[in-house]
Amino acid sequence: MARIGRRPGPSTTRSALLEAARRRFAEGGYEATSVRAIAADAGVDPAVAIHFFGSKEGLFRAAVGWPFDPASVFERLAGLERADLAPELVRLFLGFWDDPTTGAALSALLRTAMTQAPTAALLRAFVAEHMLGRVGPLIGGADAALRLDLAVSQMLGVAVVRHVLQLEPIASAPLDELVAWLTPTVARYLVGVEASAPPPPPDRP
Repeated sequence: MARIGRRPGPSTTRSALLEAARRRFAEGGYEATSVRAIAADAGVDPAVAIHFFGSKEGLFRAAVGWPFDPASVFERLAGLERADLAPELVRLFLGFWDDPTTGAALSALLRTAMTQAPTAALLRAFVAEHMLGRVGPLIGGADAALRLDLAVSQMLGVAVVRHVLQLEPIASAPLDELVAWLTPTVARYLVGVEASAPPPPPDRP
């Protein structure tokens, strides 16, 4: 039977909850996993898990190590016209990677997922449920999920080249320039707009 109440210290309790959450979410997925089951594995009352993480989604995000709240992204995209989705999504995506705090966390998470299967499973579940699952309905169409995956693959490729490989000139290109280059391709996937030639890049010294 699970022990009720807090563990000896908040740091130990939080670590135990995260360990149990990673295991449960990786094995059963998001929908099939309950806060009660995670708390039982950690030996605490479910209220303790809510105290630390606020909600099941908050616990999931902490278990994955995701550095920002997906709800904030959805709120910024939800009020846009479909034609405006692509540039805003590109700017948000690359902006999170460019930010020193969230970018470092995303790079670390990606590196870990590429070498550790449990982390990869957690990351897939999180992205599908809380990122793509929210943006997909804004796109519409029977193949919205596939088109969104293709759009993300384009942006993720640029992020990896820019921040992981640090390949020039992408590594030091201004964000506005990258948004201008990527937007036509992402728009074609999201709203069926034919990609047009991007504006010429500014002269470099």
